[in-house]
Amino acid sequence: MGRKMITKKIVLIGDFSTGKTSLIRKYVDNQFSDEYLTTIGVKISKKIVNLSTTNDVQLLIWDIEGNTDVKAMNPAYIMGANGIIIVADSTREKSIDNIKDHLQTCSKLLKKVPIIIALNKSDLLNDDFIMEQLLTNLKNLYSEIDFIYPTSAKNGRNVELIFTNLAQSMLEISR
Repeated sequence: MGRKMITKKIVLIGDFSTGKTSLIRKYVDNQFSDEYLTTIGVKISKKIVNLSTTNDVQLLIWDIEGNTDVKAMNPAYIMGANGIIIVADSTREKSIDNIKDHLQTCSKLLKKVPIIIALNKSDLLNDDFIMEQLLTNLKNLYSEIDFIYPTSAKNGRNVELIFTNLAQSMLEISR
């Protein structure tokens, strides 16, 4: 019996300029750029992950344009997602406050999908205590979320981990 390929759709959502595209580029291509690239609409990347001896998971990673005060995300992009990564900029309080809005949008459109919160740009926070406080507060606020991680597309902190844990969680749900 050969290996089985399972395809899963992951959507990264969050405010503009939180580093969604940078996290995907780091994960898929192991690249990072300081240049800010605005995502218009959606861009889809693929990566195959070997999670077990019998399954390969092809991740279809949807990079959706970020929310702004003027423009909300198109809910059609979220439909059919098997997993969500909500990305906030750990140095921008408003993007962290908006996590609750992203969670509400997801809960309206999707039933029982794993969600991970990525506090990106953790390399810009020089104070570990502040990051620990942020993580503790978010874990208390969003106790239903299994994984909340500080991430950095620049230095790679927890980038592989968020995608691998989400892929694993999606597989467990689909069993």
